[in-house]
Amino acid sequence: MAEKSPDHKVILRAFGIVAMLFVALVFVSPGSTAPKMNLPAEPQTRSKGRRPKVTQPPKKPRINYSQFSHRTHVVDQKLACSSCHQVPSKNWKEVRKGDAAFPDVSDFPEHSSCLNCHRPQFFARERPAPVICSNCHIANSPRDTSRWLFPSLGDVNDPTKKRREFVSEFVVGFPHDKHIDVVGFNTPRPEKDPRGWFVTVSLQEKKKDEPPKSCPVCHETYQPQGNSSDEYVTKPPKNLGDKFWLKKGTFKTIPNSHTVCFTCHNADSGIAPEPKDCNVCHKLLSAEPSLKVDFDPKLAADMGITDRIILARWRKRISAGAFRHEGGEHPDLNCLGCHNVTAFNTVDPKTMKVPVQSCGGAEGCHVTATTDDGGALNFEIAQKKKDAAFVCTKCHIILGKEGVPEDHPQAIPTPQPKVKQSL
Repeated sequence: MAEKSPDHKVILRAFGIVAMLFVALVFVSPGSTAPKMNLPAEPQTRSKGRRPKVTQPPKKPRINYSQFSHRTHVVDQKLACSSCHQVPSKNWKEVRKGDAAFPDVSDFPEHSSCLNCHRPQFFARERPAPVICSNCHIANSPRDTSRWLFPSLGDVNDPTKKRREFVSEFVVGFPHDKHIDVVGFNTPRPEKDPRGWFVTVSLQEKKKDEPPKSCPVCHETYQPQGNSSDEYVTKPPKNLGDKFWLKKGTFKTIPNSHTVCFTCHNADSGIAPEPKDCNVCHKLLSAEPSLKVDFDPKLAADMGITDRIILARWRKRISAGAFRHEGGEHPDLNCLGCHNVTAFNTVDPKTMKVPVQSCGGAEGCHVTATTDDGGALNFEIAQKKKDAAFVCTKCHIILGKEGVPEDHPQAIPTPQPKVKQSL
């Protein structure tokens, strides 16, 4: 075989190098679309333990900015009353006219007191207006800026002012024992002065059963029957019989404004607390469970009771829901015979409960020594012993369905032994 020439060998060698470069460019270069070699896949192994469950942080509750909360601002944010409320308000001469006007907190806070914290809510894209506006404004519209009547103006009866129904977050701490001998009502109230009228109290000893002169300053019989033959608040059904139906003169009023209070407690008198010291009297309601009340909202609705003052007083009756201040001999009794004002703490309703002992005792009335003596309490306790399903209705509305309270039998005086008459 003839030996290849050197030139031929060089050509073959060059051809081989070119071929190798071509292969390298096609199969190895980046971006090559050549198919990759199928390598045997490694077997997948699962973890024997379960994957740890990822706990999501609890979502914050959505805040309803249409429901203003004093607790949030006073307790949580530690804001003082003066942070929002101006004392007196700018409109105090407008809400009450003439001699009735006095420096008072008579309007909602201005926008400037809210914007530091609630600017995002004030400019929220909500239609027709941001919901936060509804706390103070009636129409909730930029075209109508009218506001609700401020809640402390309970004595203002302007038909052009709309009042918003709400449940207050506060109770008023009023020390009855400090006022009972200081406030007097010994002279008629001037007709031209719609505010409270205080005079110096006589220090002479008064009759035992004479009602205190100071009580009517704040508490008057609401919607009294007087000499009228119409004794019911609303028209009762014809077949009422002995069933309960709310009568006029059942409730006493309580102050619903600063009118009487600021007669003495004002910036000029120097008698503490002054109007600017809101938190001295106004206390946030405690979170403790409320006491049972002798009130049936369904019964009130069936009677057609819509008067806000009656409903407000009735909802807080913790003693006898059917008791009528104007009924029978009650108007002639001393207020202090039933209400122990020295023990009152108006922030704690338990201290204001009227003891059942005041309904009888030594004087008889509704509690007597024996059932034969005519005591209503004696009779109903006896009926309850015979039949647990018996409902006491002389004084109660719904509490009479429950068992006899421990203090009721204790109120019955021990019968005195009869003294034998000597011949």
